[in-house]
Amino acid sequence: MTTWLPRLSAVAVGAVLLTAAYNRTSSASLMAENANRFLNSLTPEQKAKATFAFDDAERVNWAFVPQERKGLPLREMTMFQKQLAYSLLNAGLSQTGFSKAVTIMSLDDVLRVMEKDSGERRNPEKYYVSIFGTPSDKGTWGYRIEGHHCSQNYTVVNGRVLDAPSFFGANPAEVREGPRAGLRVLAQEEDLGREVIQSLDETQRKTAIVDAKAPGEILTSNSRQAAIKGQPSGIQASKMTGQQYERLLNLLEMYANNMPEQIAQYREEQIKKAGKNIFFAWAGGINKNDPHYYRIQSPAFLIEYDDTQNNANHIHAVWRDLTGDFGDDLLKQHYQASHQQ
Repeated sequence: MTTWLPRLSAVAVGAVLLTAAYNRTSSASLMAENANRFLNSLTPEQKAKATFAFDDAERVNWAFVPQERKGLPLREMTMFQKQLAYSLLNAGLSQTGFSKAVTIMSLDDVLRVMEKDSGERRNPEKYYVSIFGTPSDKGTWGYRIEGHHCSQNYTVVNGRVLDAPSFFGANPAEVREGPRAGLRVLAQEEDLGREVIQSLDETQRKTAIVDAKAPGEILTSNSRQAAIKGQPSGIQASKMTGQQYERLLNLLEMYANNMPEQIAQYREEQIKKAGKNIFFAWAGGINKNDPHYYRIQSPAFLIEYDDTQNNANHIHAVWRDLTGDFGDDLLKQHYQASHQQ
């Protein structure tokens, strides 16, 4: 992947430097600390935009297209407030994931030039912070940072954190002209996925490739709950050779490592528990620049990736928790425990 520090990250560089410290502290504590610092910096009018009750329906109303959203956008913040917003985003991502997020935001500048946009539709500051409930180490609350091609949804219950749905996208997937030519924000999502399908032999591919044509969009879109109809399709990990399975694990590890250490460990536990009960499905061509799609499904989680739009130069990639999106499992356990007391 071409390395490039986006213009957008100038106010976020301090947040990047905090990552090492974040890995030594609980994610819930850091999120609460950063959320409260952010909220304390706001005017009453700004806070009214940024805050919602935890049970507000807006908490599960997520999207990844360029549209107006509820919440407080970066473009309505002071420089100091933006720094605190980036620190809150950084609290929920690894250094790698944070770099992807702010670079994805900056791609709206590339689209603004390509499309001769006024800056209203394509604007790297049309990313919104929304906080649900009262941030605390042990309470029940959540937050979302979202805009075009980036939607990170966090739920905190009794000090435990879940980040799902977790969406990253990139348009263009590869910048092909101008000063940023060669930039590929989601290069590993694409390249590691292609390595898996290309490692399979002809017989295995007949099982793994579920459609000669890739769908135009991830199948779960921005649904409230992730669901793929029918049984998992594609090739099961148990039917792979050791080397092929290792390639699949490399791809899964990359998705896990977008998160800070404690959330990444939870994802890794889900992967380990699934073992060989993981299905890898592919649609479309298997060569570079072919429109393509892949899906990784286990009993606990679902990954969808799609690169078909804009002549296969527009990526969408999402991690969904099949029982825990928006903290559903954690909340269920919490409410059951509360009723038993």
